[in-house]
Amino acid sequence: MMSMEKIIKSVEKFLLVLIAGATVFATCQEIWFLVEIRRVELADLLLLFIYTEVLGMIGVFYKSSKIPITLPLFIAITALSRMIILQGKDSAPENLLYEAGAILLLALSCLIIRHKSISDMMSKSE
Repeated sequence: MMSMEKIIKSVEKFLLVLIAGATVFATCQEIWFLVEIRRVELADLLLLFIYTEVLGMIGVFYKSSKIPITLPLFIAITALSRMIILQGKDSAPENLLYEAGAILLLALSCLIIRHKSISDMMSKSE
């Protein structure tokens, strides 16, 4: 009989394969759409970048069995940037401030995490 840990690991790997497949499918759909309309905008590139980051995150997990917390933060920053671009000039100015503030908080989080991990590595080597 399989232990609970092995079952969870197996389900986790299955779901990651499913997410990777869906991400590749979504990427192909987006590229097909761009070819059909014969136009690429910044929001389209950011969406493709998000797909690439998701695949990269899955790849990192398979190599190290961990997901660095900064990768989802980068994806969130890119998604918020895309949302700002898609809203255009007609959105309420306070929404832009909230979204920009969220990006700033995420970026600061990345800096703090990176600084802490560098400090941890330095203290371990001493």
